Amino acid sequence: VQTILKQKDEKLAEAQKVQAELLRKQRELDDAKRELDLTIEKRVQEGLAVTREQARKEAEDVLKFKVMEKEQTIAGMQKQIEELKRRAEQGSQQLQGEVQELELETMLAVKFPLDQIQPVPKGEFGGDVLHRVAGPFGQLCGTILWESKRTKNWSDGWLVKLREDQRQAKAELAALVSQALPKDVETFDLIEGVWVVHPKAAIPVAMALRQSLMEVAAARKASEGQQSKMEMVYDYLMGPRFRQRVQAIVEAFSTMQEDLEKERKAIMKQWAKREEQIGRVMQATVGMYGDLQGIAGKTLQEIEGLEFPALDMPATKSSSNES
Repeated sequence: VQTILKQKDEKLAEAQKVQAELLRKQRELDDAKRELDLTIEKRVQEGLAVTREQARKEAEDVLKFKVMEKEQTIAGMQKQIEELKRRAEQGSQQLQGEVQELELETMLAVKFPLDQIQPVPKGEFGGDVLHRVAGPFGQLCGTILWESKRTKNWSDGWLVKLREDQRQAKAELAALVSQALPKDVETFDLIEGVWVVHPKAAIPVAMALRQSLMEVAAARKASEGQQSKMEMVYDYLMGPRFRQRVQAIVEAFSTMQEDLEKERKAIMKQWAKREEQIGRVMQATVGMYGDLQGIAGKTLQEIEGLEFPALDMPATKSSSNES
């Protein structure tokens, strides 16, 4: 019996020794696994750091190249300005206007080196400078059409012309820089859809307009892929492009109606016939606008000109003829 018990004790001790050895090996295996995971994570982080540093250097090189290009362009513009100033001192009013246009272009290029500041090509449409606003990653956020005037007296006709130029340029905003300002305007104001600005306030106004275009572009980008066709149509109807097009229609027909009023005494029959045609077109336009107001409610932007007093003239005259 003693021998059997002794053998059992020896086997138990041997089993415990084996179990202890297994536990030790398991701990070593766990430690090795943790060490391997740590090594892998360290190498991944080192690889990411190298990639980030490489991307940063590449971005800096691209930005440095663009800034150098802008500096060369600005240097060339400044030389042109100095030459034009020298010639303008000889009394040429036209050259003085060119100097102011080039000064505006240069100021914008210096203040916003990453934006596209270009003179309006001759013969395409009016305006002096196309200012295409670039976002943080170089994406186009919108366009501002700038017009520069250097005269002693203000003219309301500039606004109508610049709005038409804005539509042709497909620019979101239009700004007119002028020494002569409308009555009650000291530095800048929004008049009939055009920003009228004194030269000393041109850069602050440009900064504000540029920021607004960037915010709108960011909001539009965030909603990409989420809009249905109906939503896109709704955004178009609520946006400036639709308002500009309808406003152009209203302005054109309002001008035609004024011309008809001048011809009324000379050609009564032709005047009456054309007035009736214009009335139908205007009623259709106002009806379309009213339908859209019924759909969109107060969110539909007000279109200047649709409440023009002359729009009610055909109906009033028609009722007076019937009486």
